Amino acid sequence: MTSYILHLYGAASCPFTAEMRSQLEYEERLFVEYDVERDRPARERLVSLTGQRMVPALVHDGRVVAVGWHGRGCLV
Repeated sequence: MTSYILHLYGAASCPFTAEMRSQLEYEERLFVEYDVERDRPARERLVSLTGQRMVPALVHDGRVVAVGWHGRGCLV
């Protein structure tokens, strides 16, 4: 069975993470959020998945769906 839950890698200090989160909530999408500034294993997964340290990053079923929000993001 495929999971329909998205994984949002972000940072509390990043306004683009907040914008992506708001959009997901508006669309009523199910997601789990990881703050890569506070969660080192999540930061390591982010780098492993995307090859970079830019947030927000959205992952579905192990595949990167988006990095950044409308072409903008924050480096962590």
